[in-house]
Amino acid sequence: MTTEIVSIGLGQLAIGLVFILLAGLASLHHALRLEKDLLVGTVRTFVQLFLLGYILIFIFKLDKAVFVLFVFGFMIFFAAWEIRSRIKEKQVTFFWPLLVSMAISYIIVSYMVTAVVIGVTPWWKPQYFIPIGGMVIGNSMNAIAIALERLLGELRKRRHEVEAMLSLGADYKEASRDILSNAMRAGMIPSINSMMAVGIVFIPGMMTGQILAGADPLQAVRYQIVVMIMLVGSTAIGSLLVVYLVRKRCFGKGERLLLQPGND
Repeated sequence: MTTEIVSIGLGQLAIGLVFILLAGLASLHHALRLEKDLLVGTVRTFVQLFLLGYILIFIFKLDKAVFVLFVFGFMIFFAAWEIRSRIKEKQVTFFWPLLVSMAISYIIVSYMVTAVVIGVTPWWKPQYFIPIGGMVIGNSMNAIAIALERLLGELRKRRHEVEAMLSLGADYKEASRDILSNAMRAGMIPSINSMMAVGIVFIPGMMTGQILAGADPLQAVRYQIVVMIMLVGSTAIGSLLVVYLVRKRCFGKGERLLLQPGND
């Protein structure tokens, strides 16, 4: 089945901004104070995506592994930086454990999907590796942020309970076992919920894009199944690594909990 792809011009993109205008008017009317965020988000969407488009054209033409991996590494770094700026934690440093956790998770999952499941040759072929890696990063970074935020929040909220267990002879792992489990569970639930609803409540982006490009719907379904599975995998690996690495940093000498009331 072949379908002609309908092009979208700049004028049509401008018409689409009507929806942003409506959202802005609603924000003004209800005093939501989201007008600046809407404006900045819209500008960033246009600039970042057009910039990405030109970069991908350049990378696709070069077809070199070093450039593909550089772009992928930059995407991981930027995602980790976004999470770091979102979580306002000053008592415990977690950027480098976060970056390492995300890098390990995303590289393993992206490689397995492109090289083993899909069987792309070479495995770093930019037309496959960058879009798939981007979906892994974009969809699982929020889950990792939720897991990390839950870990830090519960350690601070339940600090008296943790300190009581430590004073009774438990080590930091035993004292925070339930908190660790809760953090991992919080991070994994969104991707599991997506698996429950996919195909009935919504048609995912990967499948939608392939159908719009004229692909066989059943082939698009197979790709989407792979994507859903890899998102669960990357979320599980990333959440597990980050909560384990950051939890250790929350305890100082003598396994004393460093997180105290407040976040200053």
